[in-house]
Amino acid sequence: MNHIFVFAIITIGASGIVAQVLILRELLVSFYGNELILGIILANWVILEASGVYLVGKAIDKIKNKISLFFILQIAFSISLPLSVYLSRAFKSVLGIPFGEGIGIPAIFWVSFFVILLPGFCHGALFSTLTKLFSLPRPLSPIGRVYALETIGTIIGGVILTYLFIPYLTSFQIAFIIVIANLATCLFFFNSLQKNTAFLKYLVLIALVFFIFLSGNSDKIQRFSVKKQLGMQEVLDYRNSVYGNIAVVKKEGQYTFFHNGTPVITAPYPDITFVEEFGNLPLLFHPEPKDALILSAGAGGLINEMLKYPLKSIDYAELDPTMIKMLKKYPTDLTNRELSDNRVNIKYGDARFFVKATPNKYDLVLIGVSNPSDLSSNRLFTQEFFSLAEKKLSPGGILALWLPGSLTYLSKQLRDLNFSVLNALKDTYSYVRIIPGDYNIYLASNDESMLKVSPDLITERMLERNIKTNILIPSYLDYRLDKRWLEWFIKSSVGATKKINKDYTPFAVYQMLILWNKQFTPKLANILEILGSLNLKVILLAIFALTVIFFRHKQEQSKFSIAYCIATTGFFGMLINLVLIFSFQVVYGYLYYAIGMLISVFMAGIAGGSIFMSRRIEKIKNRIKWLISLEAGVIIFSFLIAIIILEISSHTGFTFLIFLLLFFISGLLMGLEFPLAAKIYSKESDKVGATVGLLYGSDLIGGWVAAIFGGIIFLPILGLFNTCMVIVALKLGSLGLLVVANRR
Repeated sequence: MNHIFVFAIITIGASGIVAQVLILRELLVSFYGNELILGIILANWVILEASGVYLVGKAIDKIKNKISLFFILQIAFSISLPLSVYLSRAFKSVLGIPFGEGIGIPAIFWVSFFVILLPGFCHGALFSTLTKLFSLPRPLSPIGRVYALETIGTIIGGVILTYLFIPYLTSFQIAFIIVIANLATCLFFFNSLQKNTAFLKYLVLIALVFFIFLSGNSDKIQRFSVKKQLGMQEVLDYRNSVYGNIAVVKKEGQYTFFHNGTPVITAPYPDITFVEEFGNLPLLFHPEPKDALILSAGAGGLINEMLKYPLKSIDYAELDPTMIKMLKKYPTDLTNRELSDNRVNIKYGDARFFVKATPNKYDLVLIGVSNPSDLSSNRLFTQEFFSLAEKKLSPGGILALWLPGSLTYLSKQLRDLNFSVLNALKDTYSYVRIIPGDYNIYLASNDESMLKVSPDLITERMLERNIKTNILIPSYLDYRLDKRWLEWFIKSSVGATKKINKDYTPFAVYQMLILWNKQFTPKLANILEILGSLNLKVILLAIFALTVIFFRHKQEQSKFSIAYCIATTGFFGMLINLVLIFSFQVVYGYLYYAIGMLISVFMAGIAGGSIFMSRRIEKIKNRIKWLISLEAGVIIFSFLIAIIILEISSHTGFTFLIFLLLFFISGLLMGLEFPLAAKIYSKESDKVGATVGLLYGSDLIGGWVAAIFGGIIFLPILGLFNTCMVIVALKLGSLGLLVVANRR
């Protein structure tokens, strides 16, 4: 019978990681791809799964027919998983939120909570149920053995999901495979059911047949859910790429290409004012442009405008190369003309990687995408990227980009968004020209003469090059380039931020987050604005004050120090996980594809550490000394990890393997601490269940706090290095408390 339990536990372990990542990916698309809200989704998954473990674990001893409970939980998990995938896409339709309207952070929290509620709770409850059913002899307890086997399943699930499921299957096809596999495990336990619960056999069989039938209709369900997600429009294509989700929608002859829920290209009728301004002005500032590079959102108008000039070549790269394939699959006269021109060289690779690797030099580099609203797009608006692009410019070359603006009122967030990017430009280039408007155009160069161009000179160059446009007539150019707009922009920017938008301090993304919430939850936006002024000194002072208060807590200080140690370790585990996830997205840009593998490796580290410590814990004489050493190890690792990431960012060789190693070590340190702390704590308490519950609760609280604040506050405001220093400071406090409370 044991081999049946082994199969069931591994299946459930694989199901957990697949369900978690599947729902997480779908919610990311519905929340417009902003990776900063990953922490909120992960926090909800952790709290709900832990609730299942705790509540069912507490009641399991009172339940006579545990096999029946296993059946019920499997059926509930199986029903809720595809339903959650559907709700991840259709929640706006269900709640009556119009298509295209966003939601604020509080709504994101509650939507993700209720979407995850059933599958998360049921999966945690299944762990407790199987732990009670599955009893094996030493060297591991049933809990340790179930945990180990579930982790093996998690790793297997992460590998299969990353390399087999995601590239070839839709979300509903994946969900139905997981459901059928889970229901199939129930078949092995049919003989164990009591006679008065035999109806569960029929219920399982009916559910199994039902889901097998549904799996054959998964394409229909997929199409229906996508229509719900995209406002019941005519959806021509919907697929997941390595970098994100791409949808193609057609309405009244107009094609709209979405990336992670956000429209990025429209054709054949683009915004004429924008494409004529941004597709012509940078070229007219240059006296003789020959070679140009467009990074993202070039098709659908920009390339068409640039092809009016006698350019030798235009290299075109997207942040998501699959977007170009979709443009070719669903062509319009405009995009077909753009992409088929002999001068246009399409680069099927990540835009940032292309800039880093290409030996070519360019007279012009245009960044077509705007609104650095997520870490993916922000990769083209940072000081580090501007430095990369500067090296690829010919003498006198110009870098051009655009950001949202206004000629009537600049809010603090809009102002700081623009200035964080402007500060990054000024830190890299000798000269920057700003053309304010409803969208601000920025031109940067190391040659001042390239940017000292008057409306008259632009008109003269248009005549010389025989450029025909609809709006760039002399009177409009005088208006658009009038000095009064620049003077107004400078006057409106008094008190603007001096922060620089960087890869590992994505300040612009944070400002976009506040701007977004201003529309839907103004009160929260005001709080985020206040929190945006936080710095490392303030947080360190708060941690110091908290530590002093704990040092003054004399009663049961030894037990309290261990609980606090585990709480800070939970904080470390979640926050360092977010640090690594965000860093991976900055370096590679395809977190959407790899997140299942990354989380699986982290979980493998936790399991490895837990198993190793559980097997050797009885042989350890001075356990407090070991715990203190592990605390010191966490502190050193937290300090080193920021340095390691900053160092490997400039290399591409073994970076992926290094990331996997860092994820594993992070989990390993967590896994080593918990069983050791539980053993030490249990010496001072005869209630084993209460001990595990208290420490597990402490770990959970620490992780939940880190998940909520890590992505939204710490990383975008403090940056990578200072975020790691928050962990260092917190763990130094717990280490000091541990040493003082347990000194002999």
